[in-house]
Amino acid sequence: MTTSQTIRVEPSGRHEATRAGVPAAPLSHRLVLLLAAAAGLGVASLYYSQPMLGILQTGMGTSARVIGMVPMLTQLGYALGILLLAPLGDRFDRRRVILMKATALVGALLLAAVSPSIGCLLPASFAIGLSATMAQDIVPAAATLAPDANRGKIVGTVMTGLLLGILLSRVVSGFVAEHYSWRAMFVAAAASVAAIGVAAWRGLPSFKPTTHLSYRALIGSLAHLWWHHRALRRAAFAQGLLSMGFSAFWSTLAVMLHDAPLHLGSAAAGAFGLAGAAGALAAPIAGRLADRHGPEWVTRIGIAIATVSFGAMAFGLTMTPHAQLVLLAVATVGFDLGVQATLIAHQTIVYGIDPASRSRLNAVLFVGMFIGMAAGAGLGSLALAQWGWAGVIAMNVTTSLAALAVRVWPR
Repeated sequence: MTTSQTIRVEPSGRHEATRAGVPAAPLSHRLVLLLAAAAGLGVASLYYSQPMLGILQTGMGTSARVIGMVPMLTQLGYALGILLLAPLGDRFDRRRVILMKATALVGALLLAAVSPSIGCLLPASFAIGLSATMAQDIVPAAATLAPDANRGKIVGTVMTGLLLGILLSRVVSGFVAEHYSWRAMFVAAAASVAAIGVAAWRGLPSFKPTTHLSYRALIGSLAHLWWHHRALRRAAFAQGLLSMGFSAFWSTLAVMLHDAPLHLGSAAAGAFGLAGAAGALAAPIAGRLADRHGPEWVTRIGIAIATVSFGAMAFGLTMTPHAQLVLLAVATVGFDLGVQATLIAHQTIVYGIDPASRSRLNAVLFVGMFIGMAAGAGLGSLALAQWGWAGVIAMNVTTSLAALAVRVWPR
């Protein structure tokens, strides 16, 4: 496949992305916004449950340890989906893959909405994570459609939509669950994905496959990249460890706020997503710092900021409830900034390994990241049940220090 494209209109009115010469026309703003919205709504499905865990625990009549499996299985499903399904975008028409995943995601969200028990909600959560990987197909689609001169800008716009989906999902779900119900949130999420799926069916171009490798060969190439590139392994291990603390915090925050002495609802837990937005939206500065000082330097600074932010939460254990909330908000800004900056630096490192394999390299990095997030959700719930909020803080500091050790240890 060459690096440029044309977009032609089929008799049916649907566009098809083909590869030949210079683009016949610039990518429309409408299509860019569609891709950004689809990425944001797709990835948001991973995070709707987190602020609602306190309400879900009460509604399902289960323990904090068991309810913590909801975000754990969601993240695990996402990790497995990236590993097993993301390569399909190179083998088949990416438009068809996106539409099939959107359909599956609508079904999984509706199954969660009608779940009568935790035994039904858990497999629904796994299915949500598996099908939400449509977001990982949309970003490469944007890179393929974009002309060379505007590729960075267009991909950046789509990534902004994805980031806003992550951040605002917690705010929206916390509000809807508290004022309506957690079931209403899942129904609303299904409706939003269905709407964006229809829009994608009408406006998304078709894509020619870039390889005719068998599915087994595609998966096998991921293992080859893993074993032959130490820089990829270091990035995946470090980001996975850092993501464990990140996920443990967000997966236990709602339950901690719901219990004594704070007794706050899901809206309060969701509002912390705004604090996280302040840190995460500032993270693109890390890209410029990586260009100036090198991505290795940024990974160490980012992990150090996250570690200090997690450690600062320990001081809140002896504070008044109001002071503890203020400290939590400030620390959330800090560790979100650190985690996002580190991710950007790790992507810079990974993309420089082999430009011809960037999609698969990115898949391996994100598999490591979401395995860490799945483990963090499960272990965080166990820590909260056994040792309270202090146990969660201790776990987060420990995993962050381990991530820093991976980055500073001699190669």
